[in-house]
Amino acid sequence: MNQIYRILAINPGSTSTKIAVYDNEDSIFTKTIFHSSEIIGQFSKIHDQYNFRKEMVVNTLKEQGVDLNSLDGVVGRGGNMKPVKGGTYGINEKMIEDLKVGVMGQHASNLGGIIAWEIANLLNIPAYVVDPVVVDELEDLARISGMPEIPRKSKDHPLNQKAVGRKAAAELGGKYEEYNFLIAHLGGGISIGVHKKGRIIDVNNALDGDGPFSPERSGGLPVGSLVDMCFSGEYTKQEIMKKIVGNGGLTAYLGTNDGREIQKRIKAGDEYAKLIYEAMAYQISKEIGAGASVLRGEVDAILLTGGVAYDDEFTAWIKERVGFIAPVMVYPGEFEMVALVQGVLRVMNGVESVKIYS
Repeated sequence: MNQIYRILAINPGSTSTKIAVYDNEDSIFTKTIFHSSEIIGQFSKIHDQYNFRKEMVVNTLKEQGVDLNSLDGVVGRGGNMKPVKGGTYGINEKMIEDLKVGVMGQHASNLGGIIAWEIANLLNIPAYVVDPVVVDELEDLARISGMPEIPRKSKDHPLNQKAVGRKAAAELGGKYEEYNFLIAHLGGGISIGVHKKGRIIDVNNALDGDGPFSPERSGGLPVGSLVDMCFSGEYTKQEIMKKIVGNGGLTAYLGTNDGREIQKRIKAGDEYAKLIYEAMAYQISKEIGAGASVLRGEVDAILLTGGVAYDDEFTAWIKERVGFIAPVMVYPGEFEMVALVQGVLRVMNGVESVKIYS
């Protein structure tokens, strides 16, 4: 009989904190704690939110009747530490230092590892992060941008992409490391990863404005026109960045990032809404096609995931354009919480070795 491990998973986002407790892969409970912008706005730095978020996690566990002493491990969403290969990492003091500073940037996900580390230390149990946002497995060719001062970077959705890759591989009768996949995470940000035998060897930088536009990000832009806008004197740097991340994409064109609202407009006869929405699918398809060239056409399957993948019409637009490359498999939503737990279980069950952050 397999041993049952009870794992606490913590996934902080910009305005929420998701927590879950699993017995192996069976969910005991999952809850999303929402934080108002007024409360979050009181903190000048991401790390200043630490005590507030930790107390919310601990109090929620008490409300759910979870005995902390019943936990065997804690896992947090990996944040902006130094770039690493994919896998499950034991949290150590060096990682905590880098998460506090935010060596690759400031984001609420930085708090995941810090909170997990503090709770685990109190209980004398291990703490981990799994496939953090800074997973970097790019091949050297993929790093070249055309301007030596600006190398291409890997900032995307590795946790969900790799989870979906493992899910698809199991359905195909093999292991993630045995297949070549093109995986499109279709959420507030959109990333298309080229997965070659278990590594993301190329991917658009979904955070900083690369690849397709998304519900709230601009994607890649005509560079000369962007430079003109930056030096026009009409916008601050902060305003330009907000146009790229936050107020770009569907939000800029249609005033909403909600695909359901856009579909209502399309069904009501709004041709402009249809043009913009289909243009997003068009750009995603182009990026998938580019990824196929990286793999020289040796693609086992194309996987679509994320919240936008719930929209059958939208995924149909993509299938029409890329279905000739490989079979298209759709996994709506995101699997981040169970993916965190699965990473820990692979280590605890001896399937993988824990990686050391340095």
